[in-house]
Amino acid sequence: MKQDTTTSPSPTPSTDAVQPAQAQGREDLKAWEASQPANIYLSDAHFKRLVPLYVTGEAVEKLEADLERFGAQVVSAVDPLVRENNLHQNLPRLERYSGIGERVEKIAHHPTYHEAGRYIYGSGVMSAYAEHPNAVGVLSRFYLSSYNGEAGHNCPLACTAGVIRVLQELAPDALREKYLPGFLNRDYDKHLEGAQFLTEVQGGSDVGQNGTRAERQPDGSYRIWGEKWFCSNIDADVFLMSARPDGAQDGTRGLGLFFVPRELDDGTVNNFTIRRLKDKLGTRSMASGECDFRGARAYHMGASEDGFKNMMTLVINTSRLFNAAGCMGLARRAYITARTYAAHRHAFGQPIINYPLVQETLANLKAEVDACTSGTLHLAWLSDRNERGQAGKDEQQFLRMALNLNKVRTAKSGRWACVEGIEILGGNGAIESFSPLPRLLRDAIVFENWEGTHNTLQMQIMRDMQKYGVHEGFFSYLENRLRDCRASDQTQVETVRDIIGKSKKSLASLATLPPGAATLAMRPQMDRLAWIFYAVTRLWERGQQENAAAVDDASVQQFIAHRLLGEVDYSDSAVLSRLRTLLQDI
Repeated sequence: MKQDTTTSPSPTPSTDAVQPAQAQGREDLKAWEASQPANIYLSDAHFKRLVPLYVTGEAVEKLEADLERFGAQVVSAVDPLVRENNLHQNLPRLERYSGIGERVEKIAHHPTYHEAGRYIYGSGVMSAYAEHPNAVGVLSRFYLSSYNGEAGHNCPLACTAGVIRVLQELAPDALREKYLPGFLNRDYDKHLEGAQFLTEVQGGSDVGQNGTRAERQPDGSYRIWGEKWFCSNIDADVFLMSARPDGAQDGTRGLGLFFVPRELDDGTVNNFTIRRLKDKLGTRSMASGECDFRGARAYHMGASEDGFKNMMTLVINTSRLFNAAGCMGLARRAYITARTYAAHRHAFGQPIINYPLVQETLANLKAEVDACTSGTLHLAWLSDRNERGQAGKDEQQFLRMALNLNKVRTAKSGRWACVEGIEILGGNGAIESFSPLPRLLRDAIVFENWEGTHNTLQMQIMRDMQKYGVHEGFFSYLENRLRDCRASDQTQVETVRDIIGKSKKSLASLATLPPGAATLAMRPQMDRLAWIFYAVTRLWERGQQENAAAVDDASVQQFIAHRLLGEVDYSDSAVLSRLRTLLQDI
């Protein structure tokens, strides 16, 4: 008889079996999720130190109480709502007609959109404008809201802020009394929202080419005829629009600023149609679209010759400050996500936060977010001073130049922070369901192009330098701030003062170059000027505070070394110590 020489197959390991290393890895990830701050205001030591620097008296107590309450809600309530609302199947939809065939031009949102909105508007972020001027109070709340990226509501907040400013400064009494209370209402279910429609298909930055017409009516109102190509928050209650009154001159000087209600007094659509919604890379929970206006009733805001000026001063500059605060809110989230992950993720036997390369990446992230947040809140404070008529010439020139520098740099830094955060998470960083970083990165890329591309803002700064000499006030203001710094920071103050001197010479040399070459030579100066602004602001802040924390010392030193000097002496044993100190703060 032949013997059976076959052997039984080896048992197949169960796919459900979990190895000890895998179990530990998953427990580490659970610990990471559990380590996220329960309150983003209380956990943000740097921002907490800034608030009482720029707001005082009873106002600071009220603001801090609002921020503490909202800081908890942003994490516990708003975050999960925003995540669900941003899922593809929950994105906004265009509904042009009602169930009985009436044209309504409405946007349908998932219920989580409205639930999130109740918390965000309930924070008082728009109602704070009742205490005008109050950019610091408004943007402090907005910064916390932006922890969740655009969140479907943060672009509408920026647009609404522009409408509020126009109503406060330019509107006839009857129009202001009719609409302003609704915009200042913190009850989401009763509030009004605004939008701003400038961009047309032939171009966004070249506003002077706008072709939309405004036809004056016998009663003094206007009818708007034309197409707007990129209309964010398209379901707003009121649109601010650029349009050219019949007979007006070409270019930006002929443009007027118009207030266009979504609905007429009888509740019908105000003679506009939505072509379609934009399928955007980011900010997907907020509806953007294309609109045709076919005789929409409108009201002219301000003097006819000041339309573009008012648009820039009250609408675009306001949005640029909001954009900066939004970028820093999501950048702060990127840092928190990466910092806590590094503390719990193990590789080669220890948490990856123990490795110097990771430490330096996180330290640079924190130092830059701190610096850009400081700069943005400083500009909000200076904007309030300017609104009160308290700003001198240097302050006004500084504000004009720094607003644009800050918009460019914070937008770059917001995107960079998300990319660096994803790098810390490795492959996990690319997974939409693993962390908010992919969504934040997509939002940050859109933020970068809102309210002027980098090139557009650079050219505006160069025109302002040539026409108004704003760089002279810019440097003068910063040099004055350096006189109010701590004695213990004088070494760094002298470093910054020396760099200011070199930057003055670099800008002066632009005048010797042909125009095309000058624009190219200005590009690297843009970042350098922003870094100078942030470094001076950080040093000045410390001079106003009685007890600066060690982590704050480390943040300033790291920022100056990494960004302003662009070099680090790694032979200095204090470098690694500084990195570890800086990472003591989440």
